[in-house]
Amino acid sequence: MTEQLLDVTVEAGLHAEQDLLAAVCKGEKDYGLLFWRPSDRALVMPRRMSRLEGFEAACAELAIAGWPVLLRETGGEPVPQSPAVINIALIYVAPRSEGDHGRIENAYERLCLPLCDVLREWGGLASVGEIEGAFCDGRYNVNLNGRKLVGTAQRWRQGLGGKRPVVLVHGALLVDNERESMVAAVNRFNECCELEQRCLADSHIALHEVVPKAPLLERLGQAYAEVIERIASD
Repeated sequence: MTEQLLDVTVEAGLHAEQDLLAAVCKGEKDYGLLFWRPSDRALVMPRRMSRLEGFEAACAELAIAGWPVLLRETGGEPVPQSPAVINIALIYVAPRSEGDHGRIENAYERLCLPLCDVLREWGGLASVGEIEGAFCDGRYNVNLNGRKLVGTAQRWRQGLGGKRPVVLVHGALLVDNERESMVAAVNRFNECCELEQRCLADSHIALHEVVPKAPLLERLGQAYAEVIERIASD
């Protein structure tokens, strides 16, 4: 299974994910798998952050610096998006055999574990967990050689007509090294809004720093095809 890479603006990429999620919720598709790369730059953050004191001033300053702010519906913290990132969106209906207990953890594992397997095939030390100094840090970071490579998030919706819940689980994978400017944008936003967190460039790593010619889409397309087959058989 070879997936194509969609090159779109950050805003269009986020919309494409939501459109695919809606299609699965309506029963128009059994699953969705999307790879997309931004053609521009943006600092994407939860809508709740728009209520912070200093938000408007931060947006104006970051826009001038080339990092306009976009708001998203999900939680978390500010995340920089740029052409250095490839986004992965896996959407599926929760299997009946799974029940509701543990479904959040299962969704993260379906995204993260195949990534870890592929990174190990390429000789990397892969892990899942928090990394001190990383932006939008979380228990389900995918890490390479002890530094954050992929940030993850998920969103659940109820299927229409009483159908099983549908999940969109998302990963933002840093492919090329833009760590310094990304961290600078996040830190400047936090400074403007008087937030305490400061991030470190060395807490992150780009895939091409370790595997310069990784056949990423081909290999991940195969890995997630296997994930989808297992979900369909449950």
